[in-house]
Amino acid sequence: QVQLVESGGGLVQAGGSLRLSCAASGRTFSSYTMGWFRQAPGKEREFVAYISWTGGRTYYADSVKGRFTISIDSAKNTVYLQMNSLKPEDTAIYYCAAKYRGSALVVNEYDYWGQGTQVTVSS
Repeated sequence: QVQLVESGGGLVQAGGSLRLSCAASGRTFSSYTMGWFRQAPGKEREFVAYISWTGGRTYYADSVKGRFTISIDSAKNTVYLQMNSLKPEDTAIYYCAAKYRGSALVVNEYDYWGQGTQVTVSS
């Protein structure tokens, strides 16, 4: 049974930083791409970033490029999203997701999802 458990969300002022974590369990993830998505109230879930499990390939949405960094600690089976220079428009529930083989920017191409963690950025 695959489990993805996010943590690290919270309330932060604009310009601040947060680091989200996603603990993955239930199988070997070496053939997976791990993604972060977010969903703001009244909006569709949108792609933020992905990383191949080996860490050799990353990709970011334009809206977060240069501010967010995705990384993996494979020994801990944990994916991170370091978020710097946060803006009020970054406020959303952030979700971790796993896709078997290949990478994708689209929600419905991911196989497993976590429950989400709330990030709120005040102005």
